[in-house]
Order: sequence, then structure tokens, then C-alpha cells
Amino acid sequence: MTNGLNRVAVLEAALRQVCERLEAEPNSIDALFGKAQLLALLGQDEEAKAAFLSVLRLEPTHLGALTDLGGLSLATGYRSAALTLYCQAAECHPQSPTALVNLANLQSEEGNLSEARQNYEAALKLDPDLAFAHQGLAAALTKLGEHEIAEGHRRKGYARHSIVTRPFRGDTDPVSVLLIVSVLGGNIPAELLLDEHVFAVSALYAEYHDPALPLPPHDVVFNAVGDADLCTRALIEIPRILARTKAPAINPPERILPTGRSANAQRMAEIEGVIVPRTILFPRAVLARPDAVERLHEQGFDFPLLLRSPGFHTGQNFVRVENPDEFTAAVSRLPGDHLFVIQHLDARGPGGLARKYRVMIIDGVFYPLHLALSQSWKVHYFSSDMEVQPTYRLEEEAFLCDMPKILGASVMQSLARLRDVLQLDYGGIDFGLSADGKILLFEANATMVIAPPPCEAIWDYRRKAVTQALDAARKMVSARAGRRPPANDAVCRRA
Repeated sequence: MTNGLNRVAVLEAALRQVCERLEAEPNSIDALFGKAQLLALLGQDEEAKAAFLSVLRLEPTHLGALTDLGGLSLATGYRSAALTLYCQAAECHPQSPTALVNLANLQSEEGNLSEARQNYEAALKLDPDLAFAHQGLAAALTKLGEHEIAEGHRRKGYARHSIVTRPFRGDTDPVSVLLIVSVLGGNIPAELLLDEHVFAVSALYAEYHDPALPLPPHDVVFNAVGDADLCTRALIEIPRILARTKAPAINPPERILPTGRSANAQRMAEIEGVIVPRTILFPRAVLARPDAVERLHEQGFDFPLLLRSPGFHTGQNFVRVENPDEFTAAVSRLPGDHLFVIQHLDARGPGGLARKYRVMIIDGVFYPLHLALSQSWKVHYFSSDMEVQPTYRLEEEAFLCDMPKILGASVMQSLARLRDVLQLDYGGIDFGLSADGKILLFEANATMVIAPPPCEAIWDYRRKAVTQALDAARKMVSARAGRRPPANDAVCRRA
């Protein structure tokens, strides 16, 4: 019998005992809460949610039920429900550091950094040594540009907590994964890829790797550190970690380091069929000089141009500067000691709409993921008009159903050239198309997220493409570990 089956047998036996108790004490809050926890551990999510709600009907302020139901809601894609539950837990239990940190973590993810900071600091007043509060506060402070203070909290949060083991909820023998991540962020979003019903994951924060500690058991190493501009320190440390294991490694750091924006612009500039924007990282002091615009012209830049702070994604701290008169003010608004100056590529096509294609590369194979259309130059799926424009969705559906036909042989050949330069086991390419059918390269690296669409019926056409990409990533990890690929599972989560 496998470890997974042993685990399930133990949990099911405990569940039977709790259910027997509930027959005699149907309103026992302790028994109901225990039942809910066991159902969650068994992966019976909907039954667990119902059991947690039974607890809350009897005791609306029950801390454990609010916290665990919030976590389960978050894990299954119901972010707004999780936020409501975490808010209620923190309001009803202001002396609970855990409740405050749970709320702060979600606030930080949603970009509500000031509120998150207040809750992290409140938690640390209650428990000054709480590692997870220091970790979360460090991340929030980094986003706020307070790097020196953030570094102090990082040391307190990770120095003795560099390895975190995630719970396994499967009923078979798990694939054990050593997931290497950076404390600074810039990591591949691996939660959906490494499903907790298939993979037993131990996350190791590279910057605080302690060679005196043994590595957790693992069948394969997945390097999730993907942002070469932000995470240089982690990428330099990772080879020392890999030297301690004989397990195969996915996305080794030597393939990640050359994928920074400036480095990509240099090494991909001569690829046939690809237009790469001129991209240079400048010290802020240079861009703040009175002659900054003249110096940019000397470097080959014209207006409009783009400014971007390193280490940020999803369009954060990324602006278009229309003319020289706007340049100084734009520089002053962006965080960081260095800023990217990027040539603006006009991705407008039919109808005057900007288009951004995302194609994933998984184990050398292309998977179309999405096509976003927008009136704005800054195209991101979550901020586009895809939800309200049926014709946009029809165009995306055609791309997802037959990418080679929609893009054409020349573009597919150019994508293959980009893939061969990147050499990533897991990565992606964001791009537009020029009027003459060339790739306008926006981004090409390992940090690309595979985000499931919401469950509304209008997004049904996207599910097959997302499922195929997720399944390919899971199969790759299992294959590298020398294990059978996991069974396909449906992907339907609410944004």
C-alpha cells in the first residue's frame, strides 16, 4: 500500500469516528469543525465548505472555521469569499496574529499595500517573532519601495525558515518536488501546476538556503525563480543547491539568467521575423539629469517611449511617455534605483485594436494560452474588454482552436527560433504582430502564469487550452521525476 493510501485510510478512520460522535452530539462545534478539517485534508472541498459553514451557523465568529474556510475558498479560486472571511476573522479576533496575517497576505496580493502593512505590523506587535508576518511585511515594503526596512524583515522571516512544506491531499503515492523560489518574488506561479493532490511540495527560499540543513526528500527539482532582473542573487545561489542533489532539475538557473529584458533585447535582436524593442536599464540618477532626453535620443530612443520599474509584472509601474515634456514627471512617479527605457512597439491591428498573444512553451511544445484585445496600448487580459466584447472572444477562440492557421507558417517559424534561443523547460512568449506579419516581442521568460478562466459559460471556449497547458506542465514534472503522468482534471476556478 502506498503512502498516499495509508494517509487516506488514517484520515477516513478519523472521519468515521467524528461522524459517530456527531450522531450523538449533532451540535458539537468541536466535532463539526474536526469533520470539516478532515474533509478538507481528504480533498473533498465542497463537503468541507458545507461543514465549515455548519460550524459558522452555530458560532459565527469561530476563528478556526473562518480561517480554514477562507483558505479553502482561496485555494479553489473564490478570492472575494476568502477576503470576506479573512476580514471577519480579523475583525472578530483582533488579538489573533494568524487572522491578521491571513488578511494582510490577501490584501498585499490585491495591491492594497497600506492596509496590508498595517495588519502585518499589528500582528508583529502581538508576536514579534512571527516569521510569516515578517515575510509578508518584507514583500509589501519591497513593493512600496522601502527596501532597507524590507531587508531587515526578510532576515527575520526567512533566516530560520528557509524551507516550507506544503500539505499533500492526494490518495496516491505523491511525486515529491523541491520547489526553489526567491524571497523577492519573480517566481513562476506554481500552485496550479503542482496540484496538491498529485505533488508533495517543499519550497526552499534560495537566498536563505542553509547548506547545513538537509534538503527535504524529493524526486525532482523545479526552479521557480523566473525573473532574471529581480532575482540575480537567488539565481547565483541555486547552483549550490543543485550541487547537493542528483535529482533532475527543471529550468536550471543558467537558462533563466539570460532572460532579463535588456539581455533578451540584445540576444534576440537578430532573430529572423522578430522585432525586439530597444531596451536599456538606466540608473535613476541618469534619467533625472536635465539632459536625459538628449542622452536617450543619442541611444536611439524616440517618443513615445515606455518606462518600467524592474521586478514588477501585470503592468505595475509601467507607463508610456508621450513626449519629452512628460518625461521628468514620469520618472519621478516610478519606484526603484534603476528604470528600464523601452522602445514602444505599435501592436495595433484591424479595428485599431492592440493585440497581445500568449504562447506557452512546455517541454519544447507550444501551447496557445490567450489572445487579449484592447483599446489601450497596455494589454493585459484582466484589464481588457474581452468580457464585454463577444467579437473579441470569437477572435481569441479561433486562435486557441488553430494557432498555426491563425498565425501562419512564418510566425510559427519565428516562435520556434525564439524557443530555441530561450531553451526553457517551462516559459512563455507575449507578443503582438506587425502590419507585415512579424512578431513584436513584448516579453519572453519563465514567469508566465497559466490562469484558469472564471466559471461563467462565456469562457468555456478557453478551458481546453488552459487544461492542455496545465496537463502538459504536470506531465513534464512527473516524467522528469520518473513517474507516470497524473490523470487529467478539469480546470474551473473563479477569478
